[in-house]
Amino acid sequence: MFRRVEDVKTIWAQEAEKTLAVFDAIPDAAAHQAVDAHHRDLRRLAWHLVETVLELPQNLGLRVKGPVALGPDGFIAAPPPTMAEIAAAYRAVSDSLLDHLGSWSNTELGRSFSLYGESWTGAYAFYVLVAHQTHHRAQMTVLMRQAGLKPPALYGPTKEGWAGLGLDAPNV
Repeated sequence: MFRRVEDVKTIWAQEAEKTLAVFDAIPDAAAHQAVDAHHRDLRRLAWHLVETVLELPQNLGLRVKGPVALGPDGFIAAPPPTMAEIAAAYRAVSDSLLDHLGSWSNTELGRSFSLYGESWTGAYAFYVLVAHQTHHRAQMTVLMRQAGLKPPALYGPTKEGWAGLGLDAPNV
């Protein structure tokens, strides 16, 4: 759990770069990849992460800004057509989040906030924001493989990355 705002900022910055690496590895031609027509495709999953970085911190009093704004329903209209535009929007809202976190003290991490019908501390809210992003990024890497793409290494080598280290990939 987070105890210092500087730790939140450090982890967020690292995780945001991993998210952008996933976005950058998705060509527009593959952004339609989904499990089926009833699930989000890669483009919509990426856009959902932009929405969440705008929405969740607002419940903590942090008015994150970006090139798009949330509608009254808490969502943004349709995602832009290209992954590059989504990545640019994500970078903008992520940078804004980091800027707004500069106004927080460590005390805010222990303060209780009402989120989604529950009482969360600021620290827990940021844990959830990071975990939520990681969860959707993992979904995206599976969809990328289904689309024939190679996901980037995020927390160690991918299956293909072992060879670059001169090692055999682990057996599956």
